[in-house]
Amino acid sequence: MKSLALFIIKLYQKFFTLIGYGSCRYYPTCSQYAKEQLLHNSFLKAIFYSFIRILKCNQLFAGGIDYPVVNKFIASPPLSPHKLQCIPICFWFVPEGKKSFYLVKAFKTSK
Repeated sequence: MKSLALFIIKLYQKFFTLIGYGSCRYYPTCSQYAKEQLLHNSFLKAIFYSFIRILKCNQLFAGGIDYPVVNKFIASPPLSPHKLQCIPICFWFVPEGKKSFYLVKAFKTSK
C-alpha cells in the first residue's frame, strides 16, 4: 500500500509541476508532507496525518512551516567512532518530544 501511495504522489508532483500549478500554504507542500509521512511512519498513521494536513490547507488556516513528526528509535549502545562511515545527510531529526522528532529535509547534502 505504501509503494502505491508513493507512486501516486510522485505522479501528482510531476503532473502538477508540468502544468504550473502548485501553491500550497505550507512548507513542505502537502504532497511532500504526505510522502515523508509514508516513508517514516506506519501507513495508517501517515494517511491520517496527511488527511488532516490537506484539510488544513485552506484560507481558514494561516499556513507556514509544518514539518512532519516521525518516531525514531535510538540505538541503545552508540556506535563506536571506528564503525562510523561518511554518508550524505538527507534529513535532520529535531527533537519534538521524548521519542518523536520533526523531520527537516537538508537543502544541501554533504559528501
